[in-house]
Amino acid sequence: MLYFFFKAGRYLVLKLPLGTCYKVAIVLADIYRLFARDDRRNLEYNLSIVLKTNDRKLLKTHIKNIFRNFAKYLVDFFRFSKLSRDYILKHITIEGKENLDKMRSGGKGAILLSAHLGNWELGAAFVESLGYPFYAITLDHKDKKVNNFFLEQRATANVKIIPVGAQLKNCFKVLRENSFLAIVGDRDFSNHGVKADFFGRSTILPRGPASFSLKTGAPIVPTFLIRKKDDTFRFIVEEPLISRPTGDKDADIKRTIEEYMSVLERYIQSFPDQWYAFRRMWD
Repeated sequence: MLYFFFKAGRYLVLKLPLGTCYKVAIVLADIYRLFARDDRRNLEYNLSIVLKTNDRKLLKTHIKNIFRNFAKYLVDFFRFSKLSRDYILKHITIEGKENLDKMRSGGKGAILLSAHLGNWELGAAFVESLGYPFYAITLDHKDKKVNNFFLEQRATANVKIIPVGAQLKNCFKVLRENSFLAIVGDRDFSNHGVKADFFGRSTILPRGPASFSLKTGAPIVPTFLIRKKDDTFRFIVEEPLISRPTGDKDADIKRTIEEYMSVLERYIQSFPDQWYAFRRMWD
């Protein structure tokens, strides 16, 4: 069912003007939200911790906007075959490009760390369009047809991927070649994560970004593609974070995770309507 929804969505999005697609997406998101009881509950729980409030009226407003923004995120993803230099120049501005250039001159590559925030798929396509050597770590979908759909869309935007699993060893090769490696770091899908603080509460977070950085010396560079009210985007590149191993592997990984998670926390709190945490982040 999900596969046919994605196929139908892509077909319609490629036929209709972008503004019309966004309007239709908002209507569908509002309808879907009425039936997505578990998603609403999980979002309310997560946001109550992030925003430190139990004001249900306020939380419901944020939840409505999250569903709408996620629907727009899908529209953008379905339109990858229409991405052009003109679209990018018109719709995306970059802040902190000097940080990317600095990492390239450093010779150790960089780990571009983001979250399920804004539009990370379009962000990957944008970095690729800038001409930097770039790879993104992705999680395979359990439905093979859905997974192939995502692979096709990313290939359309020339985004090179490294699937989670046996191919992760290629990440070290990518960094040794002074390339950029993109990772979404706000949720663990590997069952090998690390317990660390996130918004003042303990949860399991992926060890990958910290582990790669500590083993290779590659800096961690938080990056975010944030949607603006007019549906254009800001691509923000933060200052690099340099990992400094002490010899205590577990302590180093936890310290590094909590250091970059503080940056992710700041952006999630600033743009809660664009954080797509449809599963509970804390037990």
